[in-house]
Amino acid sequence: MHATNSRGHSPAFLQPQNGNSHHSSGYVPGKVVPLRPPPPPKSQASAKFTSIRQEAQASFGFSSEEQQVQRERQKQKRHKNTFICFAITSFSFFVALAVILGISSKYAPDENCPDQNPRLRNWDPGQDSAKQVVIKEGDMFRLTSDATVNSIVIQDGGLLVFGDDKDGSRNITLRTHYILIKDGGALHIGAEKCRYKSKATIALYGKSDEGESMPTFGKKFIGVEAGGTLELHGTQKASWTLLVRTLNSSGLTFGSYAFKKDFSRGLNVRVIDQDTAKILEIERFDTHEFQNESRRLQKFLRDQDPGRIVAIAVGDSAVKSLLQGTIQMIQDRLGSKLIQGLGYRQAWALVGVIDGGSTSCNESVRNYENHSSGGKALAQREFYTVDGQKFSVTAYSEWKEGISFSGFWVEAIDGVKLHLLDDVSSWEPGDQIVVASTDYSMYQAEEFTLLPCPECSRFQVKVKEMPQFLHMGEIIDGVDMRAEVGILTQNIVVRGEMEDSCYAENQCQFFDYDTFGGHVMIKKNFTSVHLSHVELKHMGQQHLGRYPVHFHLCGDVDYKGGYRHATFVDGLSIHHSFSRCITVHGTNGLLIKDTVGFDTLGHCFFLEDGIEQRNTLFHNLGLLTKPGTLLPTDRNNSMCITMREKVFGNYIPVPATDCMAVSTFWIAHPNNNLINNAAAGSQDAGIWYLFHKEPTGESSGLQLLAKPELTPLGIFYNNRVHSSFKAGLFIDKGVKTTNASAADPREYLCLDNSARFRPHQDGDPEKPRVAALIDRLIAFKNNDNGAWVRGGDIVVQNSAFADNGIGLTFASDGSFPSDEGSSQEVSESLFVGESRNYGFQGGQNKYVGTGGIDLKPRTLPRNRTFPIRGFQIYDGPIHLTRCTFQKYVPTLDRYTSAIGFLMKNSWQITPRNNISFVKFGPHVSLNVFFGKPGPWFEDCELDGDKNSIFHDIDGSVTGYKDAYVGRMDNYLIRHPSCINVTKWNAVVCSGSYAQVYVQTWSTPNLTMTITRDEYPDYPMVLRGINQKAAFSQYQPVIMLEKGYTIHWNGPAPKIAFLYLINFNKLLFLYLKAKSHRDGHSYCSSQGCERVKIQAATDSKDISNCMAKAYPRYYRKPSALKSMPSMLKGLCQGCGTRQVVFTSDPHISYLPVQFRSPSQAEIQRGDASVISINGTDFPLRSVGVLLLIVDACSVPFRLTEKKIFSFTDVSRMEEYLKTSIPPRSVVLLSTRGQIKQFNISDSLVPLGLAKPANLYNKGSTIFLGFNGNFKPSWTKLYTSPARQGLGLLEQFIPLQLDEYGCHRADTIRRRDLELLKQTSKAH
Repeated sequence: MHATNSRGHSPAFLQPQNGNSHHSSGYVPGKVVPLRPPPPPKSQASAKFTSIRQEAQASFGFSSEEQQVQRERQKQKRHKNTFICFAITSFSFFVALAVILGISSKYAPDENCPDQNPRLRNWDPGQDSAKQVVIKEGDMFRLTSDATVNSIVIQDGGLLVFGDDKDGSRNITLRTHYILIKDGGALHIGAEKCRYKSKATIALYGKSDEGESMPTFGKKFIGVEAGGTLELHGTQKASWTLLVRTLNSSGLTFGSYAFKKDFSRGLNVRVIDQDTAKILEIERFDTHEFQNESRRLQKFLRDQDPGRIVAIAVGDSAVKSLLQGTIQMIQDRLGSKLIQGLGYRQAWALVGVIDGGSTSCNESVRNYENHSSGGKALAQREFYTVDGQKFSVTAYSEWKEGISFSGFWVEAIDGVKLHLLDDVSSWEPGDQIVVASTDYSMYQAEEFTLLPCPECSRFQVKVKEMPQFLHMGEIIDGVDMRAEVGILTQNIVVRGEMEDSCYAENQCQFFDYDTFGGHVMIKKNFTSVHLSHVELKHMGQQHLGRYPVHFHLCGDVDYKGGYRHATFVDGLSIHHSFSRCITVHGTNGLLIKDTVGFDTLGHCFFLEDGIEQRNTLFHNLGLLTKPGTLLPTDRNNSMCITMREKVFGNYIPVPATDCMAVSTFWIAHPNNNLINNAAAGSQDAGIWYLFHKEPTGESSGLQLLAKPELTPLGIFYNNRVHSSFKAGLFIDKGVKTTNASAADPREYLCLDNSARFRPHQDGDPEKPRVAALIDRLIAFKNNDNGAWVRGGDIVVQNSAFADNGIGLTFASDGSFPSDEGSSQEVSESLFVGESRNYGFQGGQNKYVGTGGIDLKPRTLPRNRTFPIRGFQIYDGPIHLTRCTFQKYVPTLDRYTSAIGFLMKNSWQITPRNNISFVKFGPHVSLNVFFGKPGPWFEDCELDGDKNSIFHDIDGSVTGYKDAYVGRMDNYLIRHPSCINVTKWNAVVCSGSYAQVYVQTWSTPNLTMTITRDEYPDYPMVLRGINQKAAFSQYQPVIMLEKGYTIHWNGPAPKIAFLYLINFNKLLFLYLKAKSHRDGHSYCSSQGCERVKIQAATDSKDISNCMAKAYPRYYRKPSALKSMPSMLKGLCQGCGTRQVVFTSDPHISYLPVQFRSPSQAEIQRGDASVISINGTDFPLRSVGVLLLIVDACSVPFRLTEKKIFSFTDVSRMEEYLKTSIPPRSVVLLSTRGQIKQFNISDSLVPLGLAKPANLYNKGSTIFLGFNGNFKPSWTKLYTSPARQGLGLLEQFIPLQLDEYGCHRADTIRRRDLELLKQTSKAH
């Protein structure tokens, strides 16, 4: 029964079903007790009125007339008193109202704001590092100033709230060794509905080797035990977004420029493009020694286009042979006033603009005296690019201790502007942000400080530091490679105070810095925990259980655990952490949202024991995930070998198989949800799904309803992975669940290869399989694999893979006879071999070479000989369908193929690997490659190498329908009509195929030779699998209805079993299988039929009977199934139907391509083309092609097509200024040489930051927008005379709100629908 108040109503807030019965006084999570003033004291008027009533009740008896008179008098008196009471009450009301309004004008009380609870008392504990504070029942404190204490325990209904101001002007720092919250205690900084506005910092101080350690929590912590409440809610900020314009190294498209040289005699000259800051020409004219050099300089300046920036600096001396005509040219074209009087060895520098006059010229001169110039002659001017980036050009000249120096700088100044996908107006000057790497090395991630930028839109910020690396802001070749940009600064900060260097027992052999940071631990039965928009810096320790945020064995933290307001963390910025980001340990139903984890040690988002389920990770960003020491899977090579305290005996760990698995998202149970996350750089893997055979750690001994291996996968939607070494996405393996022993000396929780993901309905292996769906994965710039996926059934769809060593590898969930078979499928996906993202050297990028369709320098995933592959087959069965492959072009150094096979493969391969409806772009030279002896492939002689095979169902790979493709030297699958494809090292054959599974017992290291009767000169020698095990197995792929003999390199095995697997009810050894094979199983549901062969002799002779078998059993080669005719024409309906794969799939992108030929190509007849969504608009005559597209229509709607000649420039300029409809995309392309193209002023309203130089160009391409918004995609491209721009591609977003588009319906957000679905499921 509920208690009721005096009016019979139930309390406003019920006691939570979980946790301790105590609750924080005056505050309930999510709502502050309403601010109600105490009852006012009775006024004199009311007291008097009461006494009159009492007097009236005590009257004596009178006559009726007297009573009537008395009643009239009393009535008049009552009316008078009533009037007086009403007047006084009204006056009191208005006074009270005035007071309240006065208070409101300063700081309106808000029942949602914890610091405005009227029961709070201001608290100032001062600076006393010895003070141990206990806040208990009746203590309700508002912290209003900085404080230092030893420790704080909040318990028994005690409450601590950080004070705030309406204008956010407070700055409170609380220093303490720890804060422990329990038994009804509560700590509040802001609330969900009243976010903290000021700056609040909790600094956790102390050293690992000093002071006492608290049970469970240790040192330097915020701990929440049963009954505790922790509510931290900072000002809301956009957590992370994407670049939408490429951020170039140094902030300039062509980079900065710096030059310094001694004794560079004469006039050193640089010509700089005023629109791009590109260095166009580098020259030195020795005008001291040679008059011809002076004449050459004169001609050089005469030939320059108006507007060009010219920088000049004297080296040594320049005037001895400097002719007057050259001096006049410098005066006329550059506006110099000092060149005329320049003397011997005078230091002189100039920066000017061709034909810009003296006002555009900045110059300086210094006299030469006693081997010195008395300072530096320095000239500098500032300019803007057409993109709006401010840059300076500097020239200088000086003598120093008898040595002449001259030099130049071209650099971005006053900050660099970033263009972003989302509204970041919540970011403020002084905030720190991080921009992710978009190359192979995660170490290209960079931190920046925001500058004030009044001219920035809400989608732009300006940063103080100069970028050191290239960060892509484009969709490239249809794949979203835009760099993530995350906020690191929040106004609530929890940080650890650090020492200057590593000390004590803190793994100083691996780290030279202090790793003993603070940590936050939440334990089971807490009352309420919600953290939003909090910065956690220098948190975590290289000790188990000490993480920035750690939910420790909390069980269900949503409604299943009795929490009406489900637990979440939202908008956290965790950076420079010393142990993980967020650990979910024995906890279910947690929402982790909009959180950034940057520069951390060990797995970042970490699900620990293999029992954590129903947790949702939504729109989180992790980057620069570095190795740590805690678990074997956290460690790198050196840590793995060095840390041997927990192995058995003298065992030396093998890094590649025991360790080296550090991951940004470590998902230890498949029943969790990943939506919209980004893993943007890890030492090993971006997202790793692993499968515990049993619960580990502190959850050991718990019984799971279903094994993780058998549990269906939670939601996986729209995640991106890049810049990791081993894999972007890794689905495979488990961890060792037993302690080290003589039988298995490896360390507990090291990587283990025994787990296989095979999801079934309800996790019951007797029920049907449930396909795990990987929907919308983007994987790029991962050194080894974009994704490695083992298990079945697994479906990958709507995904993109680009610039990975290997795009996607499928591996089965085991091998016959240890499992019942599985399938894997990839569909509607795009594979790009080597894109236009050429990368950038530095940041620990190890590999550089040439590649791509243009053979330009680029960073590489491995060394220059590594064979890049798009889709890799390990064993199977797999199904590759409706996928597109682009830009797989081999080089002289390496084989690059769209489809390939696992190299050095000793495993089995099934002929049930099926490929259909695939499309190969024009720049795919090797559709498939079967390997050749050489680098990486080695001798190509392992069993799997020899038996590589797949079924080309529709001929979309080979041109031959219903054909099988195998290695060219495999005569077990051939017939005379097969087609050799030499460059693939492949043979294409018709026929029916199966695997023979040969199992022999007690025959270690025995080699089997199988020979086809039709090709006895081409036997296949198999080394076998599991040669050191009790039995060996051999699995050749054979053509059915043919004869074979088997031979051994030693005594024949006493017992051998032969199984036909992956068959289609065909003859084998003159026997016929009774039942059809079921689905993707190896055999029928009745089991695998087999033949047992038992030797009748104990002979020790080598059982190789080749000489006796042939020619006795020789048969003439023949085809049982004739080869189909080669298909003609392009495959209809092949390839993915999607053109672009982005991380914002709710936005429609319009693909636009420009083909801009050079003068030589034009003479050859090549057209200039603008292609919109696959529709070509060619231009074959000299002039300008202008296309206008409605930016608010999907699919695209062309509203105007115009062609102008170069003589119609004025008419075209007028059209651009007056005739383009609002909300239009403008696409412009020229053809032919451009002497003068005076339309640049009309391009400024369409997106340029300033008028551009369009003189003497080979080609001009422009993308613009007519409207009140300036999109980031507006661009101008020009090429020098006679040169073209080649192929340019742009993906333009349509129907954006910023364009002013009016939508008939709302945008469907699949990600938000799924998030809502997960909350309902919880």
